[in-house]
Amino acid sequence: MTTTEATKTVTPHVRENNALRMAQIELLEMKRKFDALRVVETEKKMMVALLQRKDEDLKTLKSLLENERKEKMTIINEKEHFEKEKAEEVERINKENLRLKAELDKLNERIKSNQFGAAEQYIQLQLEVDRWREECIQLHSILAKQTEGLKNVASINYGSHVHLINEVVELVLAFEAQKKINRQLEDELHQEKNKWQAEREQLQQENEKLREENDNQHKLLPPSLTKSPQTQTEAFMQHEIIRVTSEKLVLQEKLDLAKEELSQCKNSLKLQTEVLKDAGLFSSKLDNNAETAENSIEEVLVKRQGQRNNRRGIRKNERHYQGIFEFHKEEIRHVVRHVMFELKPHIAVTLLPGLPAYILFMCIRHADRQNDYEKVRLLLTATIYTIEKVTKKGHDDIDIMVLWLSNTVRLLHNLKQYSGDKTFQTENTSLQNEQCLQNFDLTEYREVLSDTAVEIYQSLAGHIQEKIEPLVVPAILEHEEISGLTSQIPSGKRGRAVLSSWDSEPFLGVQKSLDALLQELNYIYKIMGNHGVDPELTVQIFRQVFYFICAISMNNLLLRKDLCHWSTGMQIRYNLSHLEQWCRDMRLQYTDVPTTLQPIIQAAHLLQARKLDEDVQHVCNMCDKLSMLQIIKILNLYTTIDESEECVPVSFICRIQAKLLERSEPQKQATLLMDTKFMFPVRFPFNPSKIHLEDIEVPEVLNLPMLKKV
Repeated sequence: MTTTEATKTVTPHVRENNALRMAQIELLEMKRKFDALRVVETEKKMMVALLQRKDEDLKTLKSLLENERKEKMTIINEKEHFEKEKAEEVERINKENLRLKAELDKLNERIKSNQFGAAEQYIQLQLEVDRWREECIQLHSILAKQTEGLKNVASINYGSHVHLINEVVELVLAFEAQKKINRQLEDELHQEKNKWQAEREQLQQENEKLREENDNQHKLLPPSLTKSPQTQTEAFMQHEIIRVTSEKLVLQEKLDLAKEELSQCKNSLKLQTEVLKDAGLFSSKLDNNAETAENSIEEVLVKRQGQRNNRRGIRKNERHYQGIFEFHKEEIRHVVRHVMFELKPHIAVTLLPGLPAYILFMCIRHADRQNDYEKVRLLLTATIYTIEKVTKKGHDDIDIMVLWLSNTVRLLHNLKQYSGDKTFQTENTSLQNEQCLQNFDLTEYREVLSDTAVEIYQSLAGHIQEKIEPLVVPAILEHEEISGLTSQIPSGKRGRAVLSSWDSEPFLGVQKSLDALLQELNYIYKIMGNHGVDPELTVQIFRQVFYFICAISMNNLLLRKDLCHWSTGMQIRYNLSHLEQWCRDMRLQYTDVPTTLQPIIQAAHLLQARKLDEDVQHVCNMCDKLSMLQIIKILNLYTTIDESEECVPVSFICRIQAKLLERSEPQKQATLLMDTKFMFPVRFPFNPSKIHLEDIEVPEVLNLPMLKKV
C-alpha cells in the first residue's frame, strides 16, 4: 500500500474523531450553560421571595408609622386640652394669689389695729407671694412655647423621617417633667396657703378671746359706776364666784390625775420593795404596812434626787457656803488634770454646762482670798496651757473643741462678772457682788483667755468646714429634688454632673447628700446645745459655716457651664430653701446666718430671671450681693435648654455691665471667686451667769477629793 492510500484511509477517521470531540465540547458547554441557567433561575426565585418580604415589611412599617402618627396626634390633642386646663388653673392660681394678698392686707390692718406688730412678717409673705406669682407666669410662658413647638412638629410627615419621632418623644418627656414641676409648685403653694390660713385663724381666735374678755370687763365695770355699793358688791362677788368655780374645776381635774397616779404607785409597791432592799430600808413590817412603805419610798426617791443633783454639780444645802474650793498649791497639777485633761465629752454632757469653768474659778477665788498671787498665777497658767494642749490633741474632734470653747468662754465671763468692775455687775445679786475678787486684777489673763478662745473657735470652724466640704456641691448644685428637670437638658449640652447622674450609685449619693448635710448641721447644733455654748457664739459659728457653703457653691457655679441654665437655677433655689427652713426650725431666721446665703440665692434668681433689655434695672437691683464680674460671668455661661428659649442677647450683657459700673466699691466689683478662707471676726458678748457659786458641788465622777468646799 502506498503512502497516498494510507493517508486517504486515516483522514476520515481523524475527521470523525475531531467531530466527536467538538460535539462533546459543545455538549459540555451546553451543560455549563444549563447549570448557569438553573442557578440564575434559583436566584430569580430567591429575589422574588425577598422582594415579596420587603414589600410586606414596607406595608407593616407604613401601618406602624400610621398608627404612631395617630397616637402622636392624640397626644398632641391631649396636650392642647391639658394646656387649656393648665391655663385655667394658672389663672385660678393667680386669682387665688390676689385673693390671698387681699386677705393678707386685711389681716395686716387687723393686726396693726390690735398692735401685734407683724409688719416685717407681712413684707416677707408679700415678697414670697410675688415671687411665686412670677414663677407661675414664667412656667406658663414656657409651656406656651413648648405647645407651639409640638404643633409645628405634628404638621411634618413622619413617614420619611424616622428621627423626628425621637424628637417628639423627648418633647413628651420634657412635658411630663414640666407637669411634675407644676404639681410640686402647686403643692408648695397650697402648703403656704394652709400655713398662713392657720396663722390667720389663730390670730382671729386670739382676737376673739381678747374681745370677749374686753366685753366681760365692760359688762362688769360700767354698771358699777351707777349702781349702789350693795349692788356693786354683789356683781363683784358673782364674778369672783365664777372665777373660783373655774379654778375648782381645774383643781378637781388635777386631783383626779393625782388619784390615778397614786393607784399606779400602789400597784407598783411590790416592785419598789426591791428598791428598798437595795437601800437597806426593807423590814418584814413593810409587807403589812403600806404607809410605812410609801414613806420609805419617798426617802429613797429624795435620796436619789440628791444624788442626781450631786452628779450634775448643783446641790441646795442648808449650810451657808462662800462659793470657794480650798486646795493646796502643790495640788494644782492634779486639779487641772482631773478637771480638764481627763474629762471626756460623754461625761461632760451629764454635768452642769460649764462646770469645769465654775470649779476653776472657785479655786481662783480661794487663792485671791489668801492673797497668794503665785498660786493664782500657777493655776491660771496651768489652765491655759492645758486648754491649748487638749484642743491641740483633739483638734479633729468636734465634741472636744465645743466642750472647751464653751468652758473657756464661761471662765472668761466669770472673771468679768466677779472682777469688781461695775460694768459687769449690772445683773449681779448682792451676794454675787460680795463674792467678787478682792486682791488681784486679772485683766491680762482675761485677754489671754480671749485669744485662746479665738484660736479654738477658728480651729473648730475650720474642722466643720472640712467635714461638710464634700457634701456642699452635691447637696446644693447637683441634688435634684424636683425630678425630671435634667431631662429637659439637650444631650449635647449636659455636663459631667448630668452625665454622671445616669450611674446608679453616684446618683443615689447625690440624692442623699442634702439630707446628709442637714444631718451634719443638726449634729453640730445639738453638740453646742449639750455643752451650753452661748447663743451668740452659736450664731457666729453657723454664720461662718453658711458663708463657707455659699462660697463653695458660688465658686463651682462660676466654673461649670453645665450648671448655668434655667432648670438648675430652680433646683439650686429649691435646695437652698431647705437650709433656710433649717434656720427657721432652729430659730436662727432673724440672725445674720441666712443672709450669708444671699450671693448664691441671687445667682439662682439670675439664672431664672428674664433676660431682655427692659429687665436691666431689675436684674441689677436683684443681684446687689453679686459683683459685676460674677454677674457677667454667669450671663456668659448661661445656656438654653431647648430651642424655644432664646439666648442671652449681647446687648443685654453690655447694658448690664454699663449699669453695674455705676456702683460704688470698685474693689468689690472686681471680685470673681469668693474667698473660702475668709473668717468673720469673732466676738464674745458678755453673758453673766445666774448660777450661785455656793450651790456648786464637785461630782464624784471628777475624782477631786483634794478640793474642800468652804
